[in-house]
Amino acid sequence: MAMTEGTTALIVAHPGHEIRLHGWLELNSPLVYILTDGSGRAGKSRLPATSRYLATLRAKPGSIFGRFTDQDIYQALLNRKFELFTTLVDELCDAMVRLPITCVVGDAIEGYNPTHDVCRLIINCAVAGANRSNGHRVANYDYPVINRPDSCPADLQERAIWLSLDEPAFSRKIAAAQTYYPELFAEVEESLHEYGKGPLRTYLDRYGLPGVTTAQGLEMFRVECLRPAAEQREPIHASKPVRLFYEVHGEEQVRSGNYHHTIRHREHLLPLAEAMSEHLERTMC
Repeated sequence: MAMTEGTTALIVAHPGHEIRLHGWLELNSPLVYILTDGSGRAGKSRLPATSRYLATLRAKPGSIFGRFTDQDIYQALLNRKFELFTTLVDELCDAMVRLPITCVVGDAIEGYNPTHDVCRLIINCAVAGANRSNGHRVANYDYPVINRPDSCPADLQERAIWLSLDEPAFSRKIAAAQTYYPELFAEVEESLHEYGKGPLRTYLDRYGLPGVTTAQGLEMFRVECLRPAAEQREPIHASKPVRLFYEVHGEEQVRSGNYHHTIRHREHLLPLAEAMSEHLERTMC
């Protein structure tokens, strides 16, 4: 069944994140907002593939659709150009009230990639602003982008929205991942094996969360879980370790000469969260 009446929106950091919610996308055909073009260090945008994929689902791009590169986001964080992010909050808040949008789903904070966590901060602030409008209420859900798709805290399991895809829907999901995001699919598939290497496998070994099912391999992606998003505006949950994966990985990339600086929670994301919270208190959507 469709999750909600009215206009639904998906807000993600990178093209390709939406594939984890293929079943939900088929049911809801939401507006899709994407912060970056997914080009990464390779410099190749994933937006063309995403546009083709969304067209098959009758899902339409929102006003923010690959507006930035990851480098744009990183430089804004490092240089504390927080107006880039508060402008996005205002734009999304306005869209939520104007359209109106009744339900938002987006990336969870997982400490894997700073752009993912920034995306969640933007969503939470935009929803909070929209919900200040008289008579307007936006439901706010997150979902695991990196962790197991069925990972959900015990206190949220009854309030979460669960989809278990039947065989045709699951087959369509796997086929879409292989067709539109073959590199991402290969990375995920490799990470599911004990011999897997790379950042994703390292993250899952060190920081991965358990699921509520015993499904293994690609079979775990049959389940899609949308969890009520916490209303806090912090860039990290209290249960997360101090040494986040993106800090450790960033340090390795600096030593390898791929990056010049490491983005850190306390130095960069925490000040951003504080600036966004102050912005929200000063303005009304």
